[in-house]
Amino acid sequence: MSPRPQEEPLERRAIISGIGQSDIGRRLGRSEIDLTVEASLAAINDAGLTRDDIDGISTYPGMGVGTPGFSGPTTPEVQDVLGLRLNWHDGGGEGAGQMRAVIAASLAVAAGLARHVLVYRTVSEGTAQGEGGRQGIGGGGGGGKVPRFGGFMQWSLPFGAVSAAIWIAMVGQRRMHEFGLTREQLGQIAINGRRNAALNPKAIYSAPMAMEDYLAARMISSPLCLYDCDAPCDGSTAVIVSHRDAAADLDHPAVHINAVGTALRGRPSWDQFDDMTSMSARDAGASMWERTELKPSDVDTAQLYDGFSVLTMVWLEALGFCGRGESGSFVEGGGAIARDGLLPLNTAGGQLSGGRLHGFGFIHEACVQLRGEGGSRQVVRPGGRGPEVAAVANGGGPIAGTMLLTRGIR
Repeated sequence: MSPRPQEEPLERRAIISGIGQSDIGRRLGRSEIDLTVEASLAAINDAGLTRDDIDGISTYPGMGVGTPGFSGPTTPEVQDVLGLRLNWHDGGGEGAGQMRAVIAASLAVAAGLARHVLVYRTVSEGTAQGEGGRQGIGGGGGGGKVPRFGGFMQWSLPFGAVSAAIWIAMVGQRRMHEFGLTREQLGQIAINGRRNAALNPKAIYSAPMAMEDYLAARMISSPLCLYDCDAPCDGSTAVIVSHRDAAADLDHPAVHINAVGTALRGRPSWDQFDDMTSMSARDAGASMWERTELKPSDVDTAQLYDGFSVLTMVWLEALGFCGRGESGSFVEGGGAIARDGLLPLNTAGGQLSGGRLHGFGFIHEACVQLRGEGGSRQVVRPGGRGPEVAAVANGGGPIAGTMLLTRGIR
């Protein structure tokens, strides 16, 4: 059952007033709190604020969950080091994807619980992994023993499916079987990201990549090869979510939150969702369009999650940019998703080449594009105008959230 419609979606009372990023790199060797402070101070300054103005804080996921380098510092740590006095604070891993932290902040601002909320996401997976490669879930354990797991992992880990690469590869295989998806079509997501990353000075990988390079890369979990998997890195991204009446005080266009998508109407499972080809992106996307008068054809740029390339294919369909099962043909040749194409996609390189900032890099890039600050990678739409509407999506499997952002008038 759909929620009762509001006269105005509450998230529209909020804007993204400031953005900031730390240095991004494979193995920076810097502490997570150091990276977070760098990004946070940059975002606060970008919004024209001081630390005394920040009265809310939010993050994903917090509390040290996940594998080493995944969770970033907790909100109490960041509050303490920045000396913040808070009226509202939040953190956690359960919700509408990684951007649940931004969505929660927008609703807190709309409810009057805070006026300016610092939202951050920090990773140091590059340094944490060192020279050992990417560790699977449950892949460690003393004495060669694997810890016991419940839930869906009891049906995957004992059979060697120890990472999201394997779980998502099964989605790719299903899409090949059902829709005729090809590796060459998957490759267009990776190649487009690499082409855009060449214009992003913070990108992890920027060397040119042709289809031949993509197809020759070693297989990780069929049909996903090395270039279908995001690049672990170190870095922090921060945004300031403010009440919309603060827009007049900015020296740059405000980025307005037009609508959010938070629904999970299917089974909360990686492998038992009713439609493995769509996953929870289907529900998050549908609920976002239920909250706005805008349409997919109004979107000028899409920043869609590419933890694995096939997830971007899923999001293209879930957000209505093409029909069910049609994302392969939509990206064929790469023209439609190029910066000058029908739907400029992942314009900073995404996570496949730009670096795995776990979803927040897409939020940052959407704001950069809407503010017209993309430099050599800036999207220019027909007639010479800059982008006015951006769609952002985070997550895969049973974890999904999406936002529609619009450019304000300076």
